[in-house]
Amino acid sequence: MIIHSLSNDPSFWSQIFGFDNYGELLVLVRNSIFAGAVLGILGGLIGPFVVMRDLAFAVHGISELSFAGAAAALLLGANVVVGSATGSLLAALLIGILGTRARERNSIIAVLMPFGLGLGILFLALYKGRSANKFGLLTGQIVSVDDPQLAVLLTVSVIVIVGLFLIWRPLTFSSVDADVASARGLPVRSLSIVFMILLGLAVAVSIQVVGALLVLSLLVTPAAAAMRVTASPVLTPVLSVIFAVTSVVGGILLALGGGLPISPYVTTISFLIYVACRIIGARRARTSATGRRPVLAPMRQGVSS
Repeated sequence: MIIHSLSNDPSFWSQIFGFDNYGELLVLVRNSIFAGAVLGILGGLIGPFVVMRDLAFAVHGISELSFAGAAAALLLGANVVVGSATGSLLAALLIGILGTRARERNSIIAVLMPFGLGLGILFLALYKGRSANKFGLLTGQIVSVDDPQLAVLLTVSVIVIVGLFLIWRPLTFSSVDADVASARGLPVRSLSIVFMILLGLAVAVSIQVVGALLVLSLLVTPAAAAMRVTASPVLTPVLSVIFAVTSVVGGILLALGGGLPISPYVTTISFLIYVACRIIGARRARTSATGRRPVLAPMRQGVSS
């Protein structure tokens, strides 16, 4: 009954999809749109490695420490991006160095997550500033990216992207089969640590826009969606980037009209893309399976005769 009454209320829909004075508001989030596009490229490129290396849980663990660092910086009046990056790098190094095996890694992440979240909540409770700043660290803000923050975001994103391209081939090899890569002489452990550092930086800059709680929608979901429709090592990151940019930029544009936090829009778009890709992948699998049946049927008949 409550949901029905809300859906019939015109103000309910205008709050979610309201576009009054949209052109004027669009100018205010120009930096955020540009930052969202950059983060979409960054998340789309690093996401396939996160999925291949089964590090989705690690992304969430890093984001909790990143949230704690950002909250501490907010409390102390320091640069939030620097605080977020410090927490991310600390978590990434701990996971990368100590978590050599999946079981050890998951245990370390499970310990870090509540610790980071607890510290972040403590720092936000002590912070007496605007409540929007507190809320934005968790769920993202669309007007929080000013020129200095945009410069830092671009710098860090370029560092991560360049770092990824420098280790792309050996990282792909070690992500597919670490044992064979190690037997071939690749420094698998060093690659893992370097990748965790790059992942930590990516998480730190992503929190500015999508928030700590929903960073998975940028660094995991687009890549997971792309892998449902293709296994190509070239097409997978391309589709992942397209899906991530669409989710973030589309989420910003919709959130601007509704005046609500960006995260529900970004996560919904990202989820719908994943569902669509999953349906397409399932249909392709069924079509491929049925396409082979006419060939097998005569063979079975011949054998039975």
